[in-house]
Order: sequence, then structure tokens, then C-alpha cells
Amino acid sequence: MLAAGAAGSATPAGAVSRKVAIGDFAWSPFGVTVDRGDTVTWFWVGPDTQHSVTGEDAFSAGIDSDPGDDAPSHAPGDRFKVRFDRPGVYALHCKLHALVRGKVTVLDEPGTGAPSPDPDPQVTLDLRAPELTQVRWAAPALRTGHWAQLRYTLDERARVTFDVMRPRRGVDRLVGTRRFRGHVGWNTWRFHGRLRHRRLRPGRYYALLVAADADGNRTRDVRLPFRVRR
Repeated sequence: MLAAGAAGSATPAGAVSRKVAIGDFAWSPFGVTVDRGDTVTWFWVGPDTQHSVTGEDAFSAGIDSDPGDDAPSHAPGDRFKVRFDRPGVYALHCKLHALVRGKVTVLDEPGTGAPSPDPDPQVTLDLRAPELTQVRWAAPALRTGHWAQLRYTLDERARVTFDVMRPRRGVDRLVGTRRFRGHVGWNTWRFHGRLRHRRLRPGRYYALLVAADADGNRTRDVRLPFRVRR
């Protein structure tokens, strides 16, 4: 009825095979039509890639991108190709997320079996970390009633983490954390030497500043030394 394998590369003009993108919990397009003997190739484009291409009914049985795996997980850019040799309508869905579904209609016309002329769907998963630059930290020493100003720039919205560390005999200990939202452009934040309404004790500290975007991409830690005085 069908044959599954790796996707082809060259794409001659006039082929009627098709390509489908899987991402944002949907197929794009939802349904495709091919001739008998032609192929459909599915591409996992993200940001969500925990989906399978699995036959939903008896007619579509035998199609499964993840046989024996009830929790499919694909890398962005993965692909799965099936050649359809029997006319009819194939209902397919994700075995983990039933709403991720679509259909393939196979006409009773002989196809060429040539690769699809459609362009490969592009991965939409963001793999680039934000740019955290122009960090300005004027806090050599903090005294009671004073504050330190932190300034920095971001090229995208991000969640900023300010971890306060205290070195002791070669072992750095996390004292506390402050988190806040950062916006595109210049950001300014004032640190009053408090963590959860508790003032830091006198001594030497340093903070680790890091920004992470909505896709979990993180910048490198920026080390910000300071000292608390009586």
C-alpha cells in the first residue's frame, strides 16, 4: 500500500507530490491531494515538535512516523515521507495530540512518483539567544539606604535573571534571585541590596546577569561584582 523512507532532494517541475509543515499544533496545509504512486513528505518545523504522523482509521493503518513510540519527539527539520499506492482518503493524526491532524486524498490517476516541486517548509523554532549588551553596573559598594543602578540593552523581549552569589572559601553560594522583564532597547533597574525583603549582610558578592527569551534561548552570564558595607 505504501513505502516510507528518507525524503528526496531534487525537485523536478511538474511533479504532483506534496509537502506538509507540522508546527503550532497544526498541519499546513491541512489536506493535500496527490495521484496514485506519488508521495507526501511531512516536515517538523516547530516550535512544537512532539508530534507523529499516524493512521487514524483502518484504511490508513500502517502509516506511522514513530512506530512503537507513544511519546514522539522530533528535532526541528526532521522529515517523514510516504508513497501512496492505493486511491482513497487517508485520515492521519498525532498519537499524542489528537487535534494535530490532516488528510491525504489519493486520486485514481497514475502519478509520476517524482519529488514534490514545493519548497521545503522552513523551521520556525527560534534558536538564537537574545543580545544582552551595553551592561553598565555602577556598584563597587552598597551602603544602607543606597542603591545600585544596572543598565543594559536587549534586542528582543526577555526574562532577566539576577542571581546574587557569595564566594566563601572557594565555594560560591547562591544567596538569592531577582527576576524581571526586559524590553527591546535600553533597560534600567535599581538594586537596593535586598532579596525577598531581606537585606544582604556586609561582605563581598557578585551577581550573574542572564536574559532568556520565550523559546528558552539564554545569553551568557555577565558577572557583576559588588560589596555591601555597613
